[in-house]
Amino acid sequence: MSNYKPPFTITSKTLKLVSEISELISDIKHIDKTYSTLTLRKKNRVRSITGTLQIEGNTFDEDKVTNVINGKTVLGTMREIEEVKGAIQAYDYLEKYDFRNEKDLLKAHSFLMDKLLHNAGTYRHSNVSVGGKDGVTHVAPPPNMVPHLMGDIFGWLKTTDEHLLIVSCVFHYEFEFIHPFPDGNGRIGRLWQTVILKSFKDFFAYIPIESMVRNNQQKYYQALEDAGATGESTPFVEFMLEIINKSLKEYIKESKKSVPLKVPKNVPLKRLDDILDIMKKNKDVTLLQIANILGVADKTIKRDIAKLKEANKIKRVGSLKAGYWEIIDGM
Repeated sequence: MSNYKPPFTITSKTLKLVSEISELISDIKHIDKTYSTLTLRKKNRVRSITGTLQIEGNTFDEDKVTNVINGKTVLGTMREIEEVKGAIQAYDYLEKYDFRNEKDLLKAHSFLMDKLLHNAGTYRHSNVSVGGKDGVTHVAPPPNMVPHLMGDIFGWLKTTDEHLLIVSCVFHYEFEFIHPFPDGNGRIGRLWQTVILKSFKDFFAYIPIESMVRNNQQKYYQALEDAGATGESTPFVEFMLEIINKSLKEYIKESKKSVPLKVPKNVPLKRLDDILDIMKKNKDVTLLQIANILGVADKTIKRDIAKLKEANKIKRVGSLKAGYWEIIDGM
C-alpha cells in the first residue's frame, strides 16, 4: 500500500476553525432532537444540487430542480435537465457511499454523468487543463498518471488519522488537482467532501455546503489557485473550513425556524416562565407574537397558555383581539 501523504500544514487558523465547528456540531445535536428538520433537509438537498450545478454554469434555480425531482415538466436545455437528473441520482445514493472506496467514487461519477458522457464512471484518457479568467490556471497530470495518483489519495484516506473535517478538505483539493475525469470533476469533488463529512456526522448529508460555495464562488476558485501556487492544500483547507463553519451557522438559523414535530407531554417549565415574562412586559402581546419570540409553533403556545390558565397564573381580560393578559397573584 502507498505511503503517500498529501502536503498540507495544520495552521492556527485551521485549529481555530475546527474548534468552532465542533462547538456548532454540539448545538446541532440539540436542534435535531428538538426541531422538525425533515422539510428543511429536503430543502437543503435541493440547495446542494442547485448550488453545485450553478457553479458549473447550469441556470436551473431551486424551484426548477424541485420540479425535476417531482417529475414535473420544466423548460431548459436537454443538457441542463440531464445534469439535474444526474446530480439527483448521485446525491440520492449519498448515504450509501463508503468514502474510502474508490469504486464508489467511480459509481458516483457514473450516476452524475450517465447521460452526458459515453465513458461515465471511468478515468480520462486525454490531457485536460482548467481555465480561469486569465487563461489556463492549472494543467492536470497526464492521463497515464491518474490511476496511480487516485490510488495514492485513496490509500491515504484508508490510513490517515487526521480529523475528518480536515481530511474532507484535503481530499477535495487533491481530487481537483488530479482532475481524473474528462468532465464533472468539480461536482464530484464537492460531493465526495460531503460523503467524507457525512461519515464524521450523519447530519452533514443535509448541510448544503455546495450552496455556500456557490455564494463564494470566486473565493473558491481563488483558494484552489492559491493552494496550487503554494504547492500544498493549506489555503484551500482553511477556505473550506470557513465554508463549513458558515454552512452550519446557516443550518442552525434555519432549523430554529422549524416547527416542532411533537409537543412534549410535560410542558417545559422554563417556557412557561418565559411566557409570563413576555406578558409582564407587554400585556397586549398576541399568541402569534409569543410563538415567534420563543421560536415554537402557535399551537404549542396555545397549549402552554391553557396550562397557565389551569394553574390559575394568568387570565384573559376581554376578547382575544381587543383584550389583554392579566397575571394573577402578582406573578
